[in-house]
Amino acid sequence: MSYFLPHLTNGWQVDQAILSEEDRVVIIRFGTDWDPTCMQMDELLYSVAEKIKNFAVVYLVDNTQVPDFNKMYELYDPCTTMFFFRNKHIMIDLGTGDNNKINWALDSKQELIDIVETVFRGARKGRGLVVSPKDYSTKYKY
Repeated sequence: MSYFLPHLTNGWQVDQAILSEEDRVVIIRFGTDWDPTCMQMDELLYSVAEKIKNFAVVYLVDNTQVPDFNKMYELYDPCTTMFFFRNKHIMIDLGTGDNNKINWALDSKQELIDIVETVFRGARKGRGLVVSPKDYSTKYKY
């Protein structure tokens, strides 16, 4: 599904995507199109893109082609999803200890929509850190 979502192919395009959106959250999935986790996340992002188009826009960045942000955002995982609003990185407390990004594929469309909506509402109020509607600290059931 990644071929349906817009790809940003260089650092300038990523910067412009983040800078140009004034009223919507910019969701950027960093990773590769061939990675299974990214494929799962891309399918989920594509399936909700139409529902969230009024308050969010989705872009994909291949971090092997655009390595500019790997060190800056600590993109060491195969698939990473980050949120930006009005040229500001919006952090989200998911209960995992890493508030900068989501580094796994979510399972449910509604979970993703809830997270994006929470990010949008918090960012619009000027918050740089929002709390996820669901606690993912027990994501892995032992």
